[in-house]
Amino acid sequence: MNINITSRKFKAKDTLKEFINNEVKTLEKYNEKILDVNVVLSYTHLKDSIKTAEIIVKIPGKTLTASEDSEEFSKSVNIALDKLKRQLKREKSKRISK
Repeated sequence: MNINITSRKFKAKDTLKEFINNEVKTLEKYNEKILDVNVVLSYTHLKDSIKTAEIIVKIPGKTLTASEDSEEFSKSVNIALDKLKRQLKREKSKRISK
């Protein structure tokens, strides 16, 4: 599984990248055939600085995405990963029922 982290409008710290890598690797429990994972982090300079994490997972025959906004990148990443875990579980149950 290839993990690619892109940060827009800022430079991501190594601790944040390491956290994301560790969290994304947990997705392998739900589908061992994950090809690529792209994580796009963006930062919006408004009154409430909004931090967005978009995660794109490519599996054979499909691309799954989840995005989340919050005040912290770690929180955004965790919520987006929860969304992806549900999608991967649903995909696996479809595959099993066929």
